Amino acid sequence: MEAVLDLYAAPPDPQRPLVCFDELPYQLVSETRTPRPARPGRAAQYDYEYQREGTANVFLHVAPHLGWRHVAVTARRTAQDFAHQMQALVDEHFPQAEVIRLVSDNLNTHGAAALYATFAPAEARRLARKLEFHHTPPHGSWLNMAEIELSVLSGQCLARRLGDRQTLAAEAAAWERRRNAARATITWRFTAAEARVKLHRVYPAHP
Repeated sequence: MEAVLDLYAAPPDPQRPLVCFDELPYQLVSETRTPRPARPGRAAQYDYEYQREGTANVFLHVAPHLGWRHVAVTARRTAQDFAHQMQALVDEHFPQAEVIRLVSDNLNTHGAAALYATFAPAEARRLARKLEFHHTPPHGSWLNMAEIELSVLSGQCLARRLGDRQTLAAEAAAWERRRNAARATITWRFTAAEARVKLHRVYPAHP
């Protein structure tokens, strides 16, 4: 835990950007009846019935110091899906970085092993050398700032009926463009020193 908190407290380094990564399952839902649009003095009306259309996965990267985030919609969240997200992070989003300091939770798919399970050894090694993995502790996923950004995404974009992956991806991309244009950042205030006081029960007892 303290390693992640120390990472958050470190000054930004353009050559070693901090990126937080997380994912979110999403239930696709379509309307069974055409909604009635809003009119003067009356809000839009939606029928209570809906149709389930399966599920999708939402990957999110956020660089909290830079006001940048990226959302990717996929059918699944396998190790291979994670590996392709890491490849895009290295080659498309931060190609000039010496190394990317990546914070994620400790799922078994979130690590260098996923790279080797997906790519040829030379490519997996190239990507692994550009990624510095930092995992939140068990039951400590709240330490991942990507959860904050996913909460914003859910409240501003996903809290409605979206019936297919294409629509979900288009709406998430529009949200991403607006939020990146605003350069919205995350200010993290919880420190290792505060953790020792507020979370003293998780520290070993010493005489």
